[in-house]
Amino acid sequence: MNAVLPHPSGTASTTNASVLARLLALQRPLVMGILNVTPDSFSDGGAFLSSDAAVAHAEQMITEGADIIDIGGESTRPSPNRVAVSADEELRRLEFVLPAAGRLGRPVSIDTMKATIAAWALDHGAAIVNDVWGLQRDPEMADVVARYRVPVIIMHNRDVVDARIDIMADIAAFFERSLAIAARAGIARDLIVLDPGIGFGKTAEQSMTAIARLDRLKTFGLPLLVGASRKRLINAVVPTPPDQRLGGSIAAHLLAAERGATIIRAHDVAATVQALRVMAAIEATA
Repeated sequence: MNAVLPHPSGTASTTNASVLARLLALQRPLVMGILNVTPDSFSDGGAFLSSDAAVAHAEQMITEGADIIDIGGESTRPSPNRVAVSADEELRRLEFVLPAAGRLGRPVSIDTMKATIAAWALDHGAAIVNDVWGLQRDPEMADVVARYRVPVIIMHNRDVVDARIDIMADIAAFFERSLAIAARAGIARDLIVLDPGIGFGKTAEQSMTAIARLDRLKTFGLPLLVGASRKRLINAVVPTPPDQRLGGSIAAHLLAAERGATIIRAHDVAATVQALRVMAAIEATA
């Protein structure tokens, strides 16, 4: 893969910059549907390796009510067995699926840790960058986001799990560092979404704390994203395999929405959309 980062066109950048504002104007929790074109993602690895199957799944999630489609070509699961993927291989997995998904009428986010992949994706239909290392892993990522003037999801992460730390203080300090990087690169603050990183660098209890105390992160004045879908915290409460954690996922996501989450990242889009709409309808009668 060519490592040179292309310069974005003004038209595309202007369009992408308005994507987040248009979504937030809906004034309801948004649902981001997960599309992993990977063989080793913890829940659905290998299910959508076929380009046709991946695009069909994106279409299905849109039909079910997804507001955003989040596409990743490298598993970011927090596991010591995770195998890093080269940029060439990540691109190979994305090169047909991402442009095709981008033509389906919903904003596409690129879930990647590599600036070169983010730049390629933004040139081929993506409108949002989702970085699980919050601009702190690839030193070029913030510059790519700034040059393309696109929304970016900054997720909290840790290399090492430490049950002794105050996880909310750690998340806040991480976000402060990421926001400083973003500011130096020239990323507009109104293009930033914060994600506490459920399941990443955390014990199950710390992930639960991050959801329970999510409202503390409102002090940043930025939209919050929560992705608890099928995560280990559910298994810690009720031991179940990932594909049988729908009930726990819904419970976590409804609590997150109550505590201020603007975007919910989920595998099971139809059930998540239904749950959020019913919750909103009930609250409207209170």
